[in-house]
Order: sequence, then C-alpha cells, then structure tokens
Amino acid sequence: MKKIILFLLISSLSFAQNANRKFESYKVVQNTLEIKTSDGQYFIKPYSDKIIETTFLPTGEKSNSNSHAVVLTPAKSVFKVRQTQNELVFSSNGIAVSITKSPFQITYLYKNKELVSEKNGYVKRNANSKEQPQETLEFNLDASEALYGAGARALGMNRRGNRLELYNQADYGYGTHSKKMNFSIPLVMSSKIYAVHFDNGAIGWLDLDSKKDNTLVYETISGRKTYQVIAGDSWVGLTSNYTALTGRQPLIPRWVLGNFSSRFGYHSQEEVSKTIDKYLKDEIPVDAIILDLYWFGKTVTGTMGNLDWDKDNFSDPKKMISDLNGKGVKTVLITEPFILTTSSRWQDAVDKKVLATDNAGNPFKYDFFFGNTGLVDVFKPEGKTWFWNIYKNLINQGVGGWWGDLGEPEVFPSASFTAQGKADEVHNIYGHTWAKMIDEGYAKDFPNVRPFILMRAGYSGSQHYGMIPWSGDVSRSWEGLQSQPEIALQMGMQGMAYMHSDLGGFAGDYFDNELYVRWLQYGVFQPVYRPHAQEEVASEPVNKDILTKAKVKKQIELRYQMLPYNYTLAFENNNKGLPLMRPLFFEESTNEKLLNSCDSYLWGNDFLVTPITKAGVTNTTVYFPKNNNWYDFYTGQKHEAGNTENIAVSADNIPVFVRGGAFVPMIKIIQNTTKYSLANFDLHFYFDEKTMSSSGKLYNDDGLTPNAFEKGAYEILNFSSNASAKVITLKITTTVGKVFAGTDKNVTLLVHNISSKPTKVTVNGANVDFKTNAFMLEIAVALKKGLDNEIKIQL
Repeated sequence: MKKIILFLLISSLSFAQNANRKFESYKVVQNTLEIKTSDGQYFIKPYSDKIIETTFLPTGEKSNSNSHAVVLTPAKSVFKVRQTQNELVFSSNGIAVSITKSPFQITYLYKNKELVSEKNGYVKRNANSKEQPQETLEFNLDASEALYGAGARALGMNRRGNRLELYNQADYGYGTHSKKMNFSIPLVMSSKIYAVHFDNGAIGWLDLDSKKDNTLVYETISGRKTYQVIAGDSWVGLTSNYTALTGRQPLIPRWVLGNFSSRFGYHSQEEVSKTIDKYLKDEIPVDAIILDLYWFGKTVTGTMGNLDWDKDNFSDPKKMISDLNGKGVKTVLITEPFILTTSSRWQDAVDKKVLATDNAGNPFKYDFFFGNTGLVDVFKPEGKTWFWNIYKNLINQGVGGWWGDLGEPEVFPSASFTAQGKADEVHNIYGHTWAKMIDEGYAKDFPNVRPFILMRAGYSGSQHYGMIPWSGDVSRSWEGLQSQPEIALQMGMQGMAYMHSDLGGFAGDYFDNELYVRWLQYGVFQPVYRPHAQEEVASEPVNKDILTKAKVKKQIELRYQMLPYNYTLAFENNNKGLPLMRPLFFEESTNEKLLNSCDSYLWGNDFLVTPITKAGVTNTTVYFPKNNNWYDFYTGQKHEAGNTENIAVSADNIPVFVRGGAFVPMIKIIQNTTKYSLANFDLHFYFDEKTMSSSGKLYNDDGLTPNAFEKGAYEILNFSSNASAKVITLKITTTVGKVFAGTDKNVTLLVHNISSKPTKVTVNGANVDFKTNAFMLEIAVALKKGLDNEIKIQL
C-alpha cells in the first residue's frame, strides 16, 4: 500500500485534475464511497474486484440511477478505505481507486499497476452556446497504449487519434473506411488490458486522443456522468468481465449457425417456395429464408408499417410457413419501427397513442426515403404492447425469427419526443430497447423458444437481449470485404460476438464471382452465414453459374460439418462472454506488431484464419502465433510457432490453420440442423510435439430450449491429451446435466501428424484395430453412456 501511495503522490503532481475541484469529505454508505467536493459529489461503487463504477453528480443536479447497459448486481466485495493526510485509497485484492485530495485527482489501479486516471474529470462546456456537446469527462492516457472500441467502425484496429461521433447512423455502400456506422458504443478498451465504459445513452463523441496530447475525452449533450472501469488479467478475461457487467448473449438456436437464403427481396409465396426447392434439389444445406419488405407490400415506398401479409402475393402464409418448417427451414421476416401515414396501421397507431410526438403531444410526422412517417415509441408501455402484439400474432402463425431494420433509427428528428426523453437522448438506445422488447416478449409469451433477433443498430449490452448484429449496407466490392474482419473483431471484443456481414456484399451492381466466392469462404469462419444483396445480382448460391455454385456448395457443407465446434463456441460466448472471432493480440497481448492487425484472426481458440480480400491473390503472408505449431486445415502442412511465412493461396479455400494440440469435433454433411446428431461424429486431434498436453470440449443440447445449460438439459464432452516420448494418452469424459438423457455415441478419432505407425493402440486397456496413412491415425471409439474413455497410442 505504501508503494501505491508513493506512486500516486508522484502521479498527481504530473496529472493534476480540475484545479477548481476541492476535496471536502468522504463516507462509505453500503459499500459505496461517497466523496463530497466543492462542485458536487462522487459515488464510487464496486461491482467486483475487477469492475468499479464512478458517478459524478454536479451540485444542483438530481441523481439518475437508470442504466440501459448494466445488468450485473454489485457483489459484496471486500473493499477497504485507507487514508493519509492527502490520499484516500478505496481498494480490493484487485482493482483500487486512489483519490489525491489536493490537487484533486482520481486514479485507477489493478493489482498495484496503474490503469488510467481522470485528467480534468467532469467539465461542463459551452453552457451558453448552441454548440454540442456540453459535458465532458477527461482521462490521461499513456503515450504507447492502443485504443479500441466505440462500436462498429472501419478505421483500422487501433482507433487512437480519432474523434468519433456517438450517433447510430447507416453508411450506405461503405468500403474500406467508415467513421460512423450503425452501432455507437461508448466503450474504450486499451492495450493495457482495461476498459472504460461510459454509461449514458445520449448522443455525443468519443475523442481517442485526436489532439495527440495523451487525452481520452467522452463528450455528451446530457445525462449521467457515470462510467465503469473494467480490469482483466488477459484480453479473454477483460471481455468476459465486460460482458458480465452488461450481460451475456443468450445461447442462440443451433439453426442460426446454418445457411440463410436471403435477398432484397422475395416478392411472392411462389418465389419463396421455388427458391428453397432449388436448395433441396441442389443438395445445398439451408436452415432459414429471410423475407424482405415485399412480404407486406408490393412497392418499396408507401407500404412500410403495414406489418401484415400482402395477401395478393402471399395468399396463404400459414401454409407456406408450415411447408417450409416441414422441410427444416425457418421463416424470418423483416420489420421496421416506422409507421407510414399511408400504411394500413397508421390510424390505429394514432388512436392508440403509440408514436413519438411533437412538443404538443401530437404524432411527430416527417418524410424520409420510404414515405411520410411516424415512429413507434418503444419507450412507452403502450407502444411496446402495441408493437409486441404484432410480433406475437405472426409468431403464432409460425414465423421463426425476426429482422429488425432501420433501428438507428434511420431518421429520427431531434425535435421529436419519446416517453423517455428527447430524440437525441434516446437515439442510440432505440434499437437496443426494441430488441429488449422482443426478447422480453418471447420470455413472457413463448418461454420455450430461443428468439432470433437480427438487428442493424444497438448499444452497450444489446447482446444481453439476444441481438444478432450485422455490419449494414456494405458495398459489394473488394473494398467492402476488406473492412469486414475489423468490424467483426472489434464488435466481438465489445460483447457483440455475432457481428457479421451480408456475405457477397449488399450495395451496388458490381458482379464478380471471385469476390463472391472469397466472401463466402470467409463466411465459414465468422458468426452468421447469410448471403444477402440487392436484386441486381443474385445473392443465393442456387442462382449462380454451375462452377460458382459448386465452389460455394463446398464452403456451406464445411460450415455444417463444423457445427459441433461452432456450437461449442456459441456456448462459450453465452457462458463466459468470449468472442467467436478473436484478434491475434488475444494470443500475444504484449506483441506490439499485432495491436493493429486484423489480416488474420482466431476463430475460437483453435483456428487461425486469413481471409483473402483482394482480387487475384496467389500468395499471402501469415504470422503463426508463438504458443503452438499450426497445421494447414486442408493439407496438414506444419508451420512453426512464432514464424511469419509466405503462403500459397488456393482458389478453393482461404488459408486456415489448426492449433497444435487442438480437438476439433465435426459431423458429416446434413441438409439442415433438424438432421443434427452426435450419434456418429469425427473427432480430429492435432498432435504436436511442441504441445505435450492440451484440452478441448464439445457442448451439446437440443439446440432449441432456452437456458438449457442452466436447466441441466445438456452434456459436455471433455477431451484431453498428454504425450511423452513413447505414448500419447487421450481421454474423453462426459458431464451430463441433471435432466439430459445422454446416449451412446460412435466416434471416429482422427489423430493428425503421427509420423510413424503406432506399435499398439488401446481403448480402456483393450487392444483395438486402427488405420493409418501418411500423416493420420484412425481409431473407432464407442462412447458408452456414463463411461469415460482412455485411448493410449504407443509409438
């Protein structure tokens, strides 16, 4: 503690805070440190020994405890207060806060290491000006730290040096660069392994040291002066701690990991049925079809807000949905929160008083691309009930999932009002609240269904309400593809692990089969496999030429073969908040060369993926992380840990490598996830002499039941390896939840990289037959319900 106080005394002399702010007194009330200053009060509240929240309440303002992001209940952490003449330290075994009394200064530390400190802290500016924003929170930065966060952007991984607007807004047709997009998340993450989350939904700015004076500034028009500092022992730990604070993603239905048929758009019931029949005829796996706005209107303009079937073109939607369900295909419908004055629901919305209003309380009407409109007030109880009842009726017809579009909202004039405040105060939390409404509606009225909620705009913690984000109207171009890994990696770090793109690109009429194939090859190793595009160029593989269709079919089949591995990633995300796509600096946090890298990334823990994002590429450079050797997923070629190599690139696939020591469970090809089974599956083990012990797992449940893990309706197969010079020992054990009916399984164990034929293989002590080829050993293992298995390979 003496070292901390000495350090902070020196630190305070260097980074003195607002000179006008004077420390007056302190007290601890219910584990919250309350500090009275000359211009207000600080409330410092721990959530755990890794998360602490600070609120500044200026003199004369009322307290507002309403957070739209935080769902964690503060733990009864052991925090101690120690005071010297000029220092006050509020500390746990992990995170600590030091307050220097004069000059006033707040500094945050984790395990005795400084994370970040307030600079001027809270400052109110432009109080008598029309300029926005008016309120700021300022922090000191180290000169060397890289910064991430602020939502979905295409700027390069290290976002330091940018001043970024916190205003959800679509960027139609963007390519390699987009400074403002659909997700503005007031979160900053540092290469020093900490994060600062600004817990306020109003619009504003995040200045990530744009003036190059080592200053982080949060700027807002109004609202709470509250932020949380989150610490971690690793990037995985930091992401896990942040998602503990703002909520974990519910486990998705397994079918969401399958292939979607989607375009703008299907005009009729007949077109929907014929499209799916093409998939079945071509034996291309598919699990869902998404209907764009033609399901409720014949024209793009003038019909939004009908939110009911166009009976001329969809004469029997219940039969259509039932027939699709019979083929194992879910029906997903687009919805928007805009109710046009020309729509069939306009008068009902007006009569029920469910729309945002003007300052006189009348429905606020305005023009945008689709027509003259009002906006559903999802913050108003009557608005939520009215909107949800539309969804409820359609779910009862058999609809399997939802696409929420234009939820930034696309156009939301500042002069409009909602039940929770002015437009600019709630703009960024509109899509978030909309998703929450649907999620809570399912929990109440359809408690046995896992929702699918695809949305284009959200806020901190939207993952907690099941939101599946996508990267908006990306250009159908190589430039559009190039920005996608960065966007997905950044959003995964920020809790929204299912960020994905319209595979093939959306905007424009650019036609390039090489681009399409490369994008769909990348799609195998990102969260949601959903080709989608404007009508000018078909997005579905079934509508491509024979050669392109055949190439893409192989990628979709691989996606389905990887379902056991991918579903386990989904479980880890639900259970621990881990991203599905992970930057390489998650693996090597101190490797400065990786801090701005997104050319390659990790898919889960065990795959290294390098997308091909330029035309005509025949070779590319790949860095192989240092902890393990890596093996080409397609050829088995070994690549040494810590090396950078020039890799030949095939037209048939993008470069993908498997970590030495990894266990990769896979199944045979199926038409859709209704056929999913682990009665027979392959378990690939990548033996690596550098990795003498390793572990892995496979999570399994019925793919449908909400909270199956919490209910005990699951099983987990645990894998482990230990190797010596003469023997490789592999173990398979099973943990079965209390209400899960486990079954026997037949496993084909495929051991890669065995250079010589084993002298003997035993399973549970009994000799067994095995097959070998140049680099792989095949062993049949019968997993009996409730019994563990030990496989010994004697070399």
